[in-house]
Amino acid sequence: QVQLIESGGGLVQAGGSLRLSCAASGLTFSIYNMAWLRQAPGKEREFVAGISRGGGITGYADSVKGRFTISRDNAKNLVHLQMNSLKPEDTAVYYCTAGRNTWYQYDYWGQGTQVTVSS
Repeated sequence: QVQLIESGGGLVQAGGSLRLSCAASGLTFSIYNMAWLRQAPGKEREFVAGISRGGGITGYADSVKGRFTISRDNAKNLVHLQMNSLKPEDTAVYYCTAGRNTWYQYDYWGQGTQVTVSS
């Protein structure tokens, strides 16, 4: 059974930082592209960042470019999202996903972790 378990969410003031982690199990982690998506209240789910199988290629939404960094540790089956200079508009539930062919392919999802940025 595949599981993606996110952690690290919480409440932070604008300008602060948080580091999200996603622990994967039940799959061959190193052959999956990984991504973070988010969904704010009343809004559609949106792509935030993606990383290739080996970690050498990353991609970001324009809204987070330069502030967020995605990384992975294939030895530990972990993917991280370092979020700096947080803004109130970053408030959302953040989801970790795994895709076999691209990071825009969401074969598996985590349950999500809440990030709230206060102004």
